[in-house]
Amino acid sequence: MIRVPKVNALFDFSRCRYSTLSTVGLPTIYALSTPPGQRSAIAVVRISGSHSKYIYHKLTKSKNDPKPRIASLRKLYSSVDKKGVLDSSLTLFFSSPNTFTGEDILELHLHGGKAVTSCVLKAIEELHDLGSGYNIRYAYPGEFSKRAFQNAKFDLTEIEGIRDLIDAETETQRKSALSSFNGENRDRFMQWRTKIISNVAQLTAIIDFGDDTEIQDIEKIVMTVESNIKQLRNEIREFIKKIERSSILRSGIRTVLLGPPNAGKSSLINTISKDDISIVSQTPGTTRDAIEVAINVNGYKVIICDTAGIRDGSSDEIEVLGIEKAMKKSSQCDLCLLLVDPQNESPIPDRLKQHLSSPQLLNTDTVLVLNKMDIFENSLEAKKYIDQLKRETNSRFPIIPISCLSGIGINQLVDELTTKFQAMSNSSDESDPIIVSQRVKEILNNDVLYGIEEFLSLKDDVVLASESLRHATDGIGKITGETIGIEEVLGVVFSSFCVGK
Repeated sequence: MIRVPKVNALFDFSRCRYSTLSTVGLPTIYALSTPPGQRSAIAVVRISGSHSKYIYHKLTKSKNDPKPRIASLRKLYSSVDKKGVLDSSLTLFFSSPNTFTGEDILELHLHGGKAVTSCVLKAIEELHDLGSGYNIRYAYPGEFSKRAFQNAKFDLTEIEGIRDLIDAETETQRKSALSSFNGENRDRFMQWRTKIISNVAQLTAIIDFGDDTEIQDIEKIVMTVESNIKQLRNEIREFIKKIERSSILRSGIRTVLLGPPNAGKSSLINTISKDDISIVSQTPGTTRDAIEVAINVNGYKVIICDTAGIRDGSSDEIEVLGIEKAMKKSSQCDLCLLLVDPQNESPIPDRLKQHLSSPQLLNTDTVLVLNKMDIFENSLEAKKYIDQLKRETNSRFPIIPISCLSGIGINQLVDELTTKFQAMSNSSDESDPIIVSQRVKEILNNDVLYGIEEFLSLKDDVVLASESLRHATDGIGKITGETIGIEEVLGVVFSSFCVGK
């Protein structure tokens, strides 16, 4: 039985309005936007705020205002040392509101020497004069982006996309960051919000005009709303699944190299990364500890771990500890590469066989890599050995023959790894993978989906059901930054930005 109250309980749509936090009256900020402390051809100082023109006039001693979006070469002077030239700089001025921050912005393209940048930053600092009304200070981390958000140039999802784009180390990270940076996630969230509000409006009509509506019509409306919300719930759940699978792109795909001593684990890392990352030696047991390094494999960030060689009957206490750590690491990874040395009498030591059959490794994706293929005299001999490996492992793992020495099979191995990385990160679909912050993921689960589930459990009470959906829309507002009272989340969003961004 659907309960419809006789009192008016209109949904408060005003709570869904976009709210901005104007930067009028805030200090003018400045910062070095290129990496500090490094010798380079160019260093860029960025200035944003109402005193940008004042800083331009003081530094250049020019009486004319800078022309927006036109680069001009100007000598920069110190306000203290009247005769001293600090640098010859390319200056660019951008007039509000058509700028990144929504404020006036001045950029100074300096020569990149440490002394040059230091003296120019000092000259800007000296222009701070509260007594004369000039409030100028060095920017906090992420403050330029925060001002862009406050002036409604970007929402929080786009701001987080900017951070992810800056932090991107690989091609797949770059592509996945673009979904937020380009506003695709924002558009998706706003579509969800519009759908929820549209369905709440139907419930509100029941509340307001229930007395004049047939019971059958009311039930039909509620059933339609329920169907719409269930469909939306499934869409949000699928989105969360996709971002969970894509999140591996940000942290890196944890890959462990496992195998007996001298199987070529360190050589394989050096071959794939095309760098001398691990020490290679003919002496067994060179690697005693688990050594992790981040490498780029076909655009994927891979945290690859070189481990101690696993063999039977070792009495070396340090080597035994290394073997235990190797097995522990392999049970915690996303992918295990098991290297085999055909020169060994037993391709896979008994201790390693037991580990491969243990419950900890049963669900770990494993690839068997047969190294040193160059030692075989012909393909028939190599095939016999591969058949032996298949029997020993019951054909549980794909086998890829390679040679780190000659390069045989390396491309095939990289292709196999890439296919697996695509499957793990959900990046083999037609659409690119999606990366969102942990903050967004938690709000989707704890606010948006929670509100929807509450609606479905309370749908017979129209007022409570509509309130539950309002909770879901407020959750989306927290994600995009459109909900009033979001100051508590701003520190989290901007704290990880670099100074000057």
